[in-house]
Amino acid sequence: MAKIDFGGVLENVVTREEFSLSKAREVLKNEVVAVIGYGVQGPAQALNMKDNGINVIIGQAPEFKADWDKAVKDGFVPGKTLFPVEEAVTKGTIIQYLVSDAAQRILWPKIKPCLKKGDALYFSHGFSITYKEHTGVIPPADVDVILCAPKGSGTSVRRNFLAGAGINSSYSVFQDFTGRAEERTIALGIAIGSGYLFPTTFEQEVFSDLTGERGVLMGALAGIMDAQYKVLRENGHSPSEAFNETVEELTQSLIRLVDENGMDWMYANCSATAQRGALDWRPKFMEATLPVFKELYKRVKSGEECVRVLKSTGAANYKETLDAELRELGNSEMWRAGSAVRKLRPIK
Repeated sequence: MAKIDFGGVLENVVTREEFSLSKAREVLKNEVVAVIGYGVQGPAQALNMKDNGINVIIGQAPEFKADWDKAVKDGFVPGKTLFPVEEAVTKGTIIQYLVSDAAQRILWPKIKPCLKKGDALYFSHGFSITYKEHTGVIPPADVDVILCAPKGSGTSVRRNFLAGAGINSSYSVFQDFTGRAEERTIALGIAIGSGYLFPTTFEQEVFSDLTGERGVLMGALAGIMDAQYKVLRENGHSPSEAFNETVEELTQSLIRLVDENGMDWMYANCSATAQRGALDWRPKFMEATLPVFKELYKRVKSGEECVRVLKSTGAANYKETLDAELRELGNSEMWRAGSAVRKLRPIK
C-alpha cells in the first residue's frame, strides 16, 4: 500500500502498479461474481469485470424487462450468465448488491436466505449497512461484508474504463469471516477498473457520499446555477448569454482547467479581472453556504436523510412524482436554453 501526500496529510492508497490486474485475476480465479441489479452501477462494473477476464453472472428480475433486455443485449445469456435474482445469488460466491438503496431493503428478505457460508456480500454504497436500523439489512455472521465505491456514475465507470483511465474508488471491510475479505475487495476494485483505491469505512463512505450528492456535486451546483441565471435574466440578459456565463463556460472550459492542474492553476490562466473578482467573492460564498453544509451533514449523520430517501422512494406514486420533478427541471428556461446551446457546439 502506497503512502501518498494529500495536501500535507499522508494517506494509504492501493494503486494498479502494486496490485496488478493479473494479481486480481489470481485472487478471483475461483470466484463467481454475481452482479445483482442491471440498472445504474451494475452494467458498468459487470462489463468491466467481464472484459478483465473475471467470471461474472447477472441477477436481474425478469419482470423488469428493460434491464433484463439490456443485459441480454450486452452479451449475458439467460440460463448461462443471466438469472433471476435468487438463482444468481445461489450460484455466486461474491454477491455484488448493486440495486438501488430502496430496492436493497425490499429485496433483502429474498437475498439473505440464499447467501452461503464464506460468500462475500459486496456493496458500492454504505447506505444499507450504516442505516441498518432503517433498512433491516443485517448480514449473517458467516459471510464477508465488503465495499468498493467508485467515485462516479455507472456511465463514468464504464466510459473511463474504455478510455484506459479508470475511476478512483473507496473500499472498506465491514466483516471479515474468511480472512480474505480485504484481498477480495481490492481485487474487485482493480477488476472493475479503479484508477486507485483508498480506504474508508461504510459509515464514512455514506456520510461523504450523501453530503457530496446533495452538495457540490448535484444539489448545490444546480441551485447556484439557478440563482445566477435568474439574476442575469432579471437584469435583461438573454437566455443564451445567461446560460453561457452560468453553465457553458464552466463545463466546457474552466472545470477542465481545474481537472488538469487544480483551482489555483485555473485562476492563474484566467484574466486579471476574473482572478481578482473570484478571490474577493470566494470567501463570501463560503461564508454563505457553510451553515447549509453543516445542516446537511448533520441530517446525513443523524439518519434523517436516510429516512427521507426510504419514505419518498417507497411511495406508490414515486415514479410519477420523480418524473414530474425532472420534467420541471428539464423544462426550465435555463435548461431549454442549454439544449439549444449544445446543438450549436462545433461537431467533434
